[in-house]
Amino acid sequence: RGRELFGDWADAWLATTANRKPKTRESYESIVKKHLRPRFGRAPIAAIDYPTVLAYVAELRDAGAAPKTVRNIRDVMRMIFKLAVRSGALKSNPVEDIPVGQTQRAEMVFLEPEQIMDLAREVAKPPSRYRRGERRVDGYPEYGLLVRFAAFTGLRAGELVGLRVKDVQLMRRRVHVYQSASEAYGQLQIVATKTYERRSVPIPKSLIDDLALQVADRGQDDFVWQSPQGGPFRYSNWMKRHFKPAVERSSAPDATRFHDLRHTYAALLIAQGAHPRAIMERMGHSTITVTLDNYGHLFPKLDEALDDALDGVYQVSSVGASTAIDSRNVSRPLDRREAQAP
Repeated sequence: RGRELFGDWADAWLATTANRKPKTRESYESIVKKHLRPRFGRAPIAAIDYPTVLAYVAELRDAGAAPKTVRNIRDVMRMIFKLAVRSGALKSNPVEDIPVGQTQRAEMVFLEPEQIMDLAREVAKPPSRYRRGERRVDGYPEYGLLVRFAAFTGLRAGELVGLRVKDVQLMRRRVHVYQSASEAYGQLQIVATKTYERRSVPIPKSLIDDLALQVADRGQDDFVWQSPQGGPFRYSNWMKRHFKPAVERSSAPDATRFHDLRHTYAALLIAQGAHPRAIMERMGHSTITVTLDNYGHLFPKLDEALDDALDGVYQVSSVGASTAIDSRNVSRPLDRREAQAP
């Protein structure tokens, strides 16, 4: 079976991904179509060995492919070969130990409250003429609200896009998060949240009136965030046409991404003294370890409090030990022989 073509095994593996989220499956198909099939599609899978894959990864890097792109291609190759190994076509996986280098994570940007509001104003009311055409006369107040809502609830971009009117309880000031939206195959796909968990997040009072106005004429199953024409909200288009130009005009750092509004929410919670577990629940993290790995460096006051607490315990223990020693010297029981002496 080692003579079977890599392209056939790639198709067989793609067939096993039918239950993955649409955006994930679309990414897999794109990697196979654009990268792997042109290079290895007609090659017998047994002819692709470790040196061949290692050379291919080096070529990708030399061609300027981003580390994350190289890693994603490598990972898809590894899963295709894993299927071949489990099916008995190969004895070992030549991609298993292929290094791709460290993927550098984008540095988090934390906005001050004033920067959040400034960014929201720029998104809501861009210049009368901007590089992609004329804006509406009244601007885009719903987009300014979207920026504020993201920064003060911490929802992920997909969770915001997938939010329906029925999920927003204005009287209780809560938003229920249980689904996410993403663009795949040219359509908006509704899927489960990243961690497949439900959660309820408080909505600040300052947002309630604007939210009520936004959803006033919509049905319970309508999306909270829509395009100006009332259609599906296209996040990727909105980022290019509205958010990124607004970042450049505002006082927010130029490197600000939409996801940094979520990071900012976590930082604001920490600054208010929130417990890590409460932050985990509001952010929808799978474990508290994820919360601490991402934001542990923002807890300096927690370290100081622990130091002070331990110092206090030490002082109390020292005083207690000293007192115990003194009392033994003062009220030491008589030795048995002393007690029997006349």
